[in-house]
Amino acid sequence: MSDLLKNIDARTKLAGTNKLEILLFTLGQDERTGRRENFAINVFKVREVMRTPEITKAPDMPPSIEGMVSLRGTLVPVIDLARYAGIATTTRPEIMIVSEYNGHTQGFLVEAVDTILRLDWSQMRVPPDMLMSQMGGLVVAVTELENNKLVMMMDVEKVLAESVPGSDKIDPDTLIQDQSLTTKTVFIADDSVVARRQIEMTLDAMHIKHVSTINGKRAWDELQRIAQSADLQGKLVRDMIHLVLTDVEMPEMDGYMLTKLIKSDPRFSGIPVLMHSSLSGASNQKLGQSVGVDGYVAKFEAHRLSEAIANFLLKE
Repeated sequence: MSDLLKNIDARTKLAGTNKLEILLFTLGQDERTGRRENFAINVFKVREVMRTPEITKAPDMPPSIEGMVSLRGTLVPVIDLARYAGIATTTRPEIMIVSEYNGHTQGFLVEAVDTILRLDWSQMRVPPDMLMSQMGGLVVAVTELENNKLVMMMDVEKVLAESVPGSDKIDPDTLIQDQSLTTKTVFIADDSVVARRQIEMTLDAMHIKHVSTINGKRAWDELQRIAQSADLQGKLVRDMIHLVLTDVEMPEMDGYMLTKLIKSDPRFSGIPVLMHSSLSGASNQKLGQSVGVDGYVAKFEAHRLSEAIANFLLKE
């Protein structure tokens, strides 16, 4: 099992090239449809993969929480992904994917892991509305492999927000408040519905206007439209958009590529780019700096996001 994820740190070099590596896994055969769906998680979010250890049941847990396990002295919640996704299966999950995200460590129970695939983000598509509805918002991107196998990228933000109490808590009293912020507009690019909601709630509490898009490609298209509008009005784009806040992992175009495009276009001169991502390791931050990112803040801690945003907007 460890061979599957060895040398994982070396994979950080993929960031900035609009490429990613995903770990494929299955949740079991759905008794209602007879299908065994294929899911994926970004390798960067995976700490280790192991046989399912003994799980201690705990009272008053959300339905999808199987219980807790002790990993090197730390209690970690264990989420049954099949139950969370509403997949009825008699297969007992034999594998646990240990994920680090948003300052939390958690275990995801799955039927089996398959392999690691290297893809271009342009191969990852925004899921159709019907699939989004069917999977309860669990999926943020889909791709079809050469063997016609459909693979669905899991929305870790959503799973944690709905399964781990307090993982998306926002305390307005901890956020920066300044009257001059009310004249600012932040442009957001993030593929997760939950992450966008968290960001928007933070900005609303700070009384900052915002515009949201669902991935890097949509963001770039919208930014070009705004630039054209600014030109027609005889304005500068930086007078309309005061900060770009972008995720790293996004279908069609990732945050590194988006940043590279923004920084290479003189129309967007003077607009800082703040990267807001769960991929917050030092190597990823260096890669962000190499494409021109002005700041980096880890998901999701509302007070730190508030401080990072205010740090740029109050400079002006």
